[in-house]
Amino acid sequence: MPESEVIVRKPGSAFDPLWYKDAIIYELHVKAFADSNNDGMGDFPGLTGKLDYLQELGVTCLWLLPFFPSPLRDDGYDIADYVNVHPNYGTLEDFKAFLNAAHDRGLQVMIRMIADCR
Repeated sequence: MPESEVIVRKPGSAFDPLWYKDAIIYELHVKAFADSNNDGMGDFPGLTGKLDYLQELGVTCLWLLPFFPSPLRDDGYDIADYVNVHPNYGTLEDFKAFLNAAHDRGLQVMIRMIADCR
């Protein structure tokens, strides 16, 4: 690449397009990972609070199972709204804070997307 060419990346994006080849990917369900408000269900603030721990384990990427609003008849795989967060897991702002905190630590985040085949 010529020295004059500058690559601009979004914050949190991988610099190596093959980052996944040696990534340590940790799959988790937000509802079962860390509960910040003692209601018995994990949430994004709880997950955010565990990012340093996950990084200490050597995790480089988090793969999140569905956390979108859903009637929960199929463990969250029956998604009703792809652009929001199920209220049991926090708010969209909580998710954005989690994502920013993960990216600040150099962690990649993948989201399990479920196509609706109705």
